[in-house]
Parts: sequence; structure tokens; C-alpha cells
Amino acid sequence: MSSTYLGLPSFPVAAAESTRDEQLRANLRHATHTIRAKRATAISELTDWPELRAAGAAIKDHTLAHLDHYLLQLEAAVTAAGGTVHWAVDADDANRIVAGLVKATGETEVVKVKSMATQEIGLNEALAAEGIHAYETDLAELIVQLGDDRPSHILVPAIHKNRHQIRDIFSRQMAAWGRPAPDNLTDTPADLAEAARLHLREKFLRAKVAISGANFMIAETGTLVVLESEGNGRMCLTLPETLISVVGIEKLIPTWQDLEVFLQTLPRSSTAERMNPYTTTWTGTTDGDGPTDFHLVLLDNGRTDTLADSLGRQALRCIRCSACLNVCPVYERAGGHAYGSPYPGPIGAILTPQLRGTTTELDASLPYASTLCGACYDVCPVAIDIPDILVHLRERITEQRRGHALERAVMKAATWVLDHPSAYALARQTATRTRHLHPTELPAPTPAKAWSNARDLPRFPGRSFRTWWKDRPAGEAPHGRPAREDTTR
Repeated sequence: MSSTYLGLPSFPVAAAESTRDEQLRANLRHATHTIRAKRATAISELTDWPELRAAGAAIKDHTLAHLDHYLLQLEAAVTAAGGTVHWAVDADDANRIVAGLVKATGETEVVKVKSMATQEIGLNEALAAEGIHAYETDLAELIVQLGDDRPSHILVPAIHKNRHQIRDIFSRQMAAWGRPAPDNLTDTPADLAEAARLHLREKFLRAKVAISGANFMIAETGTLVVLESEGNGRMCLTLPETLISVVGIEKLIPTWQDLEVFLQTLPRSSTAERMNPYTTTWTGTTDGDGPTDFHLVLLDNGRTDTLADSLGRQALRCIRCSACLNVCPVYERAGGHAYGSPYPGPIGAILTPQLRGTTTELDASLPYASTLCGACYDVCPVAIDIPDILVHLRERITEQRRGHALERAVMKAATWVLDHPSAYALARQTATRTRHLHPTELPAPTPAKAWSNARDLPRFPGRSFRTWWKDRPAGEAPHGRPAREDTTR
């Protein structure tokens, strides 16, 4: 686990705090509603969207089923094209490899393409400990880094900030990187983007080493693919002399033809664009064109363990479009930081506990950060059944921890009552006759108070179904309505 996320509170504790931030909720509501409305329009233009969705899921499932074969094919192709492949078992292993490669160049600065894998392993912090400064070049990642913050969204890491807050961050922090923001900086998007462009330009021109992730790796040719919208990625991937790419092993696809599906589904499902603005591909090294030294670090870090779960492995299909975040009512109110992971929202609630395990309160709480409404499954471009996996993980956590002592006692008692009809009838009659005494909320000292904090206790009806059935006039339906005529033949 990245040290960046160690010691963070569980989701319920963090969400209780974040939901009280009215500015945060307003920022999230505006941004997520805007993105999902545009996405819906972009998706509606494709009559074959269901077929593309099914094709993406099938490609991913096939690759995961034969991952050992395709990884070896990828390694051979990258090596043949002049690159070097490194295998990283976990975050510490990956950080050690990358830091060693950077130090071997003699450089103390690197520029970075937006990469969730490097956030997952805490690479920036690991490099800083070795005296190496990593400069984020994605606009949103730059905002987060300058603000000494953490990303809160897969596609838009600074979604929790509005433009007024971004202007204040630029005005305060840019000078620390050697180029102050303009004195008259406004909060218009054009001015903020121009300030960032000027700020980063000299970093691009000076950097000798770049670090990236990848959206896809193509096994048959050893090609890596990065999709981005600003052009900063193209600068990082072409100007430096050394390029180091840290990529999760699940980002693999077998052929170039398979890429066709994802170049249609990913842009529409993430940025609501028909075609991605900047799609950069590279295969090893080429004399006189781009970096002269290329290293690919293949990251496991829990992915093999996830692959062993026949249901949970669906999470490895994810292409990081963020559509599930933008429709999730829990994410919209709690924000990304409450998840304590670089992978927030519904996909983070199933991916993080599988990659990191469920030994901490934070990771064990994530599968419960959902209403199970199913909106995430409906928008997923690779048909990951997130609600099904959430229930699966909840079951696993319950089995591991055996639940709360009071809950176990209540369930044991309920089991006995339901197994004995006379006891059940007595309990039902008692509950019905005393229903006017029942509270709608449990008192504070009660151990189950946390349950009733968010819901009212249900009222018992005036009579049970069994009593009604026994006493009902002929033909009466529940609630006194006449029974429907039986039209079956």
C-alpha cells in the first residue's frame, strides 16, 4: 500500500466529515452532472454501443484468462523493439526499480504523464525520498500537486476544486517551482490554462527523464498507448531522453485490432468526445525519434491475487473512464478523498480492497460505500457488474471478521425464533400489541445506535399477514382491496 494512504480513516468516518463541506458538494454536483449529461449524449450517437460494450468485456476477459501468455509475448516484443522490461511484485519493488533507473541517468528531476499506477504505489513520495523531484504535467494533477492535495477523481483529479480555488493555489504556490503566477491572474479557464502552460513549458524543455503510465499495452507489437486531452503527455513521451513507463499488468490487450473497440468507448465514456484529442503510441526506441532509452515496469501489486477470484477479477477489465463515479450518488456527496485510495468511487470500492486486502478498517469499509443502485453497472463501457462484486466482497469481509458480537447474538436468537413457530407467533403478537411504545430511533447508549442514525425504525402493522389471512372476508385482498379476477386459463 502507498504510504500516502496509510493511517487514513474508514469510509464512514471520512464521509461524515466530507459531506459537511457544502462547497465540496456543490463542486462535485456541478461537475458530475455536467460530465454525465455530455456522456449520455455522446453514447446515444452510437447505435452499436451495446455491441461495443460486450466486445470490450470479451477482449478483456480473454486477455485475463491468458494473461501469462500475453505478458511473455509483450516482453519479447518490447525487448525486440529496443526497450527493457522490469517486473515489479509490489509498490516497494516498483519504486526501487524506478528510482534506480532515474539515479542511473544522474538526473534529479523528472516530468510525469498522469498515471494512476504511480499514484497507487506512491512513486512521487518514493522519488522525493531519493532526492528526485517529480513534476506533474497534467493540468488537474498540477493543481493537486501545487495544493499539496490528493486526487479525488479518476478523470478529473481536481474535480473537488472550483476555478476560484485553483486561482488561489496558482497565486500562492507557483513561485515555489521557480515561476510565479502572473500578478493579475484571473479565474477564467483561459488564464488559468495559460499560467499552467507557461509554468510547465520550461520543465518540458529541460527534462531528460519522463515517467508515464499507459492506457493500453499491445502484446503482438510491444506498443504502449496513452490517451490524453491536453498535449502535455505528448511532450513528456517524445522530448526526454529516457522514458520510464509504470503499467499494471491488466492493461494488456492482444492485438492492434482490439484497440479499435476501446478507442471508441473510452473517449465517449470519459470525456464525452467522439475521438480522443491526443492518442500517443510508441514501440521501443527509434534512432533520431523520441527517447533513446525506454523502460517498461510491469506492476503486479495485488493484481494476480485479484485474478484468482473468479467474480472479483471483473474489476481488472476497468479502462479508467470514470463513468461510474459520475453517476454514483455516494461519490457525488462524499467526494473522492473519503475512499482513501487513488481509485475512488464505485470502481475503487471493489478494486482497492482486492489490491490492498481488507485488513485495515479503511479497506474493509469500502465495499459498503454504495447503495447498490446499479447505475455504475449501467454506464460501465466494459460491463463490470460492480454491485455484484460489492455484495461478494461484503460477504468475504463478514466471513473474515465474523461480524459484530452483538449482531451475531441477534442473528443467532432470530434464527432460533424463526425455527420455532410458536415462539415466532408469540414474538409477533407481543410486538404488535406494544407497537405504540416502540421508538422510531434508538437511544444514544444503545450499541445499534449507528444503524438508526441514518434511518427510522419501521413501525409494526396493526395486524400481521397471518392474522389478516385467517380473519379476512372471502375475496378480500391485502389492505381491504377486492381480489383481482383470475384470468389464467
